[in-house]
Amino acid sequence: MTPLPVSSCDIAIVGGGMAGSSLALLLAKHTPGLHVVLLEAMSLQHVDAVPLPSYDDRSSALSLGSCRIFQSLNLWEELLPHLQAITQVHVSDRGHPAGTVLDARQINALSGNSRQGKLGYVIENRHLGAVLLHAVQHSASITIKDSTTVTHVQPQAEHASLTLEDGYTLSCRLLVIADGADSQLRAQLAIPVKRIPYHQAAVIANVSTSAFHEQVAYERFTDSGPMALLPLQDFAGEHRCALIWTISDTFAEDVKQMDDITFLQQIQQRFGQRLGFFTKTGKRHVYPLTLLKAQEQIRRRIVLMGNAAHSMHPVAGQGFNLSLRDCQGLAQTLATACQQGEDIGDLAVLQRYLQQQQPDQDQTIGTSHLLTLLFSNAEASLALARNAGLLGLNFLPGIKQWFARHAMGVAGQGIPKK
Repeated sequence: MTPLPVSSCDIAIVGGGMAGSSLALLLAKHTPGLHVVLLEAMSLQHVDAVPLPSYDDRSSALSLGSCRIFQSLNLWEELLPHLQAITQVHVSDRGHPAGTVLDARQINALSGNSRQGKLGYVIENRHLGAVLLHAVQHSASITIKDSTTVTHVQPQAEHASLTLEDGYTLSCRLLVIADGADSQLRAQLAIPVKRIPYHQAAVIANVSTSAFHEQVAYERFTDSGPMALLPLQDFAGEHRCALIWTISDTFAEDVKQMDDITFLQQIQQRFGQRLGFFTKTGKRHVYPLTLLKAQEQIRRRIVLMGNAAHSMHPVAGQGFNLSLRDCQGLAQTLATACQQGEDIGDLAVLQRYLQQQQPDQDQTIGTSHLLTLLFSNAEASLALARNAGLLGLNFLPGIKQWFARHAMGVAGQGIPKK
């Protein structure tokens, strides 16, 4: 990227990941008269190059609402070749007979969307990131400065002042901090954070199976924790799924040390043979799980976004979907403020944004936390309640619909027809 050609802008976004890039594009759509600067620590020099495919690409589940947002940004056609649809979610508990199948046609019929046959989609983050950044680069109202770090932030009455590592100073009317769960700027501003450790770890890996997934996502509750398998596109002739396995933190080191054959045996034993046999695994990523919530998401001239604002357990797959809804909410709030001649960094404007998003955040985070406590515990009493609940899903369509919208990150309504 070329050096930043401006000393001031309307909105500065720190963090060019999926949340930051999505917000920049939503701002370009809803507030085209505002100048947005996107600051990213990583190099984006080769974003226009065709990325090499990789067996180990990480993935995200996109809710129907998230897909609708990307459609509104005219990105759907670019994303479509990289999407793997979810048409069913199979939920079961190892060692117990109860279980349920959440079918897109049935769930969407209950929602009045009988023509739609998808519960959501899975996309590899490499493809999603490339599409987002390519669009950002070609937006006339967005300036990008990559390979740079913001070393200091000074909020003032009329603007926020940013000092970059190269000594450059940038002032903005509104600063959006989207630099991740371990945000250095959030810490620098002494914004308090509530952390709830789950004493668990997530094991992330792509695995090959002898049988095709048939567009079915699986949520399997095991003695060691929930095991989710999301359908992926085939790679080099192999059927693939994205594995998200929640384990106790005491078991994490053992999993790290396992050879591939032992690891495949472990997941085969717990998952069963609904997908035939696990034949290959890619790189394993193991990281500790903690619920994180910033106690102040807004201050005058400042908004926290994405994982810097809230980071959740992956059991419900809702993290990015919630962040994307927050991005849309902020962009729409700022558009209204501009139309009314208000200061976009004024606390009253930002409070309207937070009041609008707070119910969604509270419900999504609360549901994720509840599902984590219920489905990550192997105690007999909870297992009994869990299986009674799974059995009840087959007879209570309203509850079944609610569960479907939260269990696998497919909450939201509306989907492009193509």
